[in-house]
Amino acid sequence: MDGVPHDRSHLLWEGDIENGSATPLFLKSMDGWINSMIFDEQGGGSGPENIIKGKIISKDEGLLCGKPIVNRLLEKHFNECKIYWYVKEGEEVEKGQVILEIKGVAKEILKVERIMLNILGNLSGIATNTKKWVNMAPQIKIAATRKTDWGLMDKWAVNVGGGCTHRLNRSDAVMLKENDFAAYMKDKEEYLQTISRTIDELDLSKIDDFIIVEVQNIDEVMMVVKSWERKIENNNNKIILLLDNIDVDAVKVISRKLKKNKLREYCILEASGGIDFNSLEDWNNTDIEVISSSKLNRGVNPIDLSLLFEKERI
Repeated sequence: MDGVPHDRSHLLWEGDIENGSATPLFLKSMDGWINSMIFDEQGGGSGPENIIKGKIISKDEGLLCGKPIVNRLLEKHFNECKIYWYVKEGEEVEKGQVILEIKGVAKEILKVERIMLNILGNLSGIATNTKKWVNMAPQIKIAATRKTDWGLMDKWAVNVGGGCTHRLNRSDAVMLKENDFAAYMKDKEEYLQTISRTIDELDLSKIDDFIIVEVQNIDEVMMVVKSWERKIENNNNKIILLLDNIDVDAVKVISRKLKKNKLREYCILEASGGIDFNSLEDWNNTDIEVISSSKLNRGVNPIDLSLLFEKERI
């Protein structure tokens, strides 16, 4: 568990972004979302049978994301439509730039038009927003959370923007939160005692990658790290402390106390909750390793795109 283990993109993609391929997990997730979009179109309506060409053009500046999903959409449902990409996944696009060209029967392109624009617009918006966060806090890893609108597709867009996916699902890593400790609490046991006992009882042989413990104050921080120090054999195996809605000044106090007790080296500090883009500059003055926020992917403005047609001359 060396370094910061929040990047789980290898579970979504094999190889580099442009020339690699989606994993079975990501393909299954893509298919689920694509099938839902196709279903919601209820057949997509009718249209002319002539052959036409169309071009998707960006009306904004940003980072392109969604190419693998659009390719999958056409492959599975509109395989007679031919597509040519002018922009690579993760590449910057300018206002007025042509993203792709599509050719096929007019009614088929009309059916798939809105689905393509929604996928590319929304995911490109997330990737663009993530890149802004990453650039604002270059020494801190910027990560998503499990609060998503489009599941693993949101995670993919965060990855394309240079952020970390964080956990892909609940079983992807052990995470102990307030509700978990409440569930594990025994009769007449204090909350801090429950935290200590739960960590003592963890079976490290069944934990592959990383452990996250949500803490809400300095007492919980110290209890978790002291329990962890007793449990492990060396400080290469670090526990992640998710500092839930703890402000910058309090985080600095926590870090100083950990250092004073020679415990800082046993943990990774992850700040989450109440953080927005405008506060990143303040977080740059702390020694936290990770910031996680749903603001990377939720409530983000999509990149504005349009599809323009021209009749194919034979």
